[in-house]
Amino acid sequence: MLDARLVDKLETPCIVIDVDAARKNVVAMQERVSAAGCRLRPHIKTHKMPFFSLMQLEAGADGITCAKVSEAEVMADGGCDDIFIAYPMIGHARTERAIALSKRIRRLILAVDSFEGAQMLSDAAVKAGTVLEVRLEIDTGAGRTGIQIDKAPELAKRIASMPGLKLTGIYTFKSLVFEGKPTEDNALAAAEEGRLMHDTAEAIRKSGVPIADVSAGSTPTGILAAETGLVNEVRPGTYIFKDFMLTKENAGTMDEIAVRFYATVVSTNYKEYAVIDGGTKCFPTDVVPMIAPFYYPGYALVEGNPDLHLSRMNEEHGIITSDSGDTGLHVGQVISLIPNHVCTAINMQNEVYLLENGELRKEKVAARGMLV
Repeated sequence: MLDARLVDKLETPCIVIDVDAARKNVVAMQERVSAAGCRLRPHIKTHKMPFFSLMQLEAGADGITCAKVSEAEVMADGGCDDIFIAYPMIGHARTERAIALSKRIRRLILAVDSFEGAQMLSDAAVKAGTVLEVRLEIDTGAGRTGIQIDKAPELAKRIASMPGLKLTGIYTFKSLVFEGKPTEDNALAAAEEGRLMHDTAEAIRKSGVPIADVSAGSTPTGILAAETGLVNEVRPGTYIFKDFMLTKENAGTMDEIAVRFYATVVSTNYKEYAVIDGGTKCFPTDVVPMIAPFYYPGYALVEGNPDLHLSRMNEEHGIITSDSGDTGLHVGQVISLIPNHVCTAINMQNEVYLLENGELRKEKVAARGMLV
């Protein structure tokens, strides 16, 4: 990915993002979703940088998606003015910040998945003398937030009657789930996602609530869900950079991955393993190696050498082991690694390197650690 001249400029451990590769991924997703007659509202959880949000908007995205109000504030400051916060807006401080944000951007959509949460938002909106646009989250199999499908029409009716709220749609996160269980069949999962969301929207409309937006689709199912014609918006995130996980999930290829870790070998006192300058404070641990169904060979993929694996870590030490019994690495050597899960990888960095036009520059990960 980098020539020796550029590698020498790196302060490791670090992340380098190939801007051209990311832009190709952005354009490819936008073209496919638009061709399906669907809107794209990408999730910024992967990159957490206004630079890339603006790239997505310039390519044709209708708006962006965030998980937390603190992320949305960063993106608004960076020039984004149509934002969906796809996470239940619970808590007085969070709600106050969301109301303040709604008054300074063109469109803010908030999420609810319970009567109690909607009531809190309604009370806050009435007190502030405003009306908040909301979407109801539907649980289509992921088993986290979201109201059960059979309870959605009644809850939608109750929300629609609340002062200070305008219910305009429903949304879901389902990913690779079919009939409530994990699947490796993207098309099967996406077809079910589209059908469940369409049927739920129709049931809500028949109950007397005229919702407009039906939002679905993560990166593994986003394009396929759009192509069902049963939803009118999808919200993929990881597609912009892609990662090793997406290659396993049939949603990306190795040559589409736009991100690399770079780390320096700091110790090789034993030939069976070498130590690099990044540990658990650098490499994410949310994907555990050698667990079904994908059996990732390590905490990141050592590029160009399948014999080597990032097998274990401490806070500042990464241990590279060798299947052959000899890593062949030497002190001072810089190696590149491909992240298993790029979203958590980016969030562990205060800044990243951007590779563009053959040169490197640093970019702040402006929404890093924005958890509120």
